[in-house]
Amino acid sequence: MKKIRLAPSGKEIEIEDDQTILSALESAGYAIPNNCRAGACGECKTKICSGEIDQGFVLDMALPRSERDKGQALICMAKQISDVIEIEYATDNALPKLFPPQEDLDYILIEKTHPTEKIVKLKFRSLDNSMRFWPGQYILLGSSDKNAPKRCYSIVNTPNSEGEIILYISKVDDGKTSKWIHEELFEGDLVKIDGPYGTFIGDPTAEMPVLCLAAGSGLAPINSLATAAMLRGGFKYPATIIFSAKKKSDLIDLGHFRFLEKKFRNFSYIPTLTKEKNKDCLTGRISSLLPERYKELSGFSIYIAGSTKFVTDCEKIVISLGAQKKYIHSEKFIGQGHN
Repeated sequence: MKKIRLAPSGKEIEIEDDQTILSALESAGYAIPNNCRAGACGECKTKICSGEIDQGFVLDMALPRSERDKGQALICMAKQISDVIEIEYATDNALPKLFPPQEDLDYILIEKTHPTEKIVKLKFRSLDNSMRFWPGQYILLGSSDKNAPKRCYSIVNTPNSEGEIILYISKVDDGKTSKWIHEELFEGDLVKIDGPYGTFIGDPTAEMPVLCLAAGSGLAPINSLATAAMLRGGFKYPATIIFSAKKKSDLIDLGHFRFLEKKFRNFSYIPTLTKEKNKDCLTGRISSLLPERYKELSGFSIYIAGSTKFVTDCEKIVISLGAQKKYIHSEKFIGQGHN
């Protein structure tokens, strides 16, 4: 059996011949930042200290040749060749420890609604083995029978005893999987779900105010994280979500967030609109509004989720306001293209 050695701890884990390095680490319960699982985003970039790997196909923009020459690899696509490889890993433990992902779990779609013109909300319930996941993680959903490739979708809800998984899925005009979900997936249908994946799970040890920034279906992991933090009790610092939408009709689960505001004095939900004005909402993009509301963010834990451009713009502005990079957590949603 081949092994992966974690540096500097020396901890070793086993890897199957057909596994990617990322998959082997997740199966052993170790957290590695990742997003697209397709060699496109660069989030899982890891240094290979020794040993041989087959990198597999990755985009040059995600892993330039200069970085490959220095031993960097995108481990979501990389497979191990030598019996032992050593990778750079900061610690021999991950907090919280990840649950090993599973494949082809049976779920039934029990509810399908359209909270906005562009987003469908799906509620699935497990038929047998419920998926164990942390708030902020995502699953893979698709259908080979319907020519719908598996795609990543963040989980909206928090773990529960009913084995439910709730998703927000945006309509993508040329997206095969999006088209199947919006037009051909109906209540009562059986689907196969893989997961959980991802490390956008928060830092339970951080004792500081929290600021969450989201746009579109990027609200899904933010919803899960914020709801879990509030409802599990004991979070005594201010927690704020600023959600960017085009129009008021694009606001998702407004009632849920108003409930959290009423129940918890330290929680605030602030919607802002970019295409219309409304007395109950701010007007403008988050990147323009933040300097007006915060003089500095050095003492905040920041969570950002949405499109790549949205996340990048927000990261720039929070850093300019003093936010420390080690306390900035982001989840970039990669477009489906024609898939």
